[in-house]
Amino acid sequence: MRKREREKFQKMLLEIRKNVMREIQQDVKEGREGEAGDGRDTYDIASDERDREINLLLGDRERKKLQLVDDALLRVEKGDYGLCDECEGEIAPGRLEAMPFSRLCVTCQSEYEQTQRTMHSDAGPAGSGRYPNSDADDDAS
Repeated sequence: MRKREREKFQKMLLEIRKNVMREIQQDVKEGREGEAGDGRDTYDIASDERDREINLLLGDRERKKLQLVDDALLRVEKGDYGLCDECEGEIAPGRLEAMPFSRLCVTCQSEYEQTQRTMHSDAGPAGSGRYPNSDADDDAS
């Protein structure tokens, strides 16, 4: 990958990182604002608790996305950004445009997803696939 392309993707990744951090900070702020129990009834408290649980789930998703972005930025620094973790071939620029933190090329990602579908249909153990850290389940871009 040429230096100009690497710099472009690095800039994209840094922008994604900034946005994810802003979302996480906003979630934390909203969680703190809802802690006062001034005159709320049981239904209000239950509703707030449900909202807090949803925010925690979304927060986990954002933290996972942040980790994927940080990993991609590290690969940019090391010079192996844009290379497939499985076959070591180049990841298509269009794929990187859509998901800058992709770790697998389209072919390897398809194989991974097929393996996952086969495992799930065979009721095999979850998470023991051929590509344990792929970006198949994180369509969070």
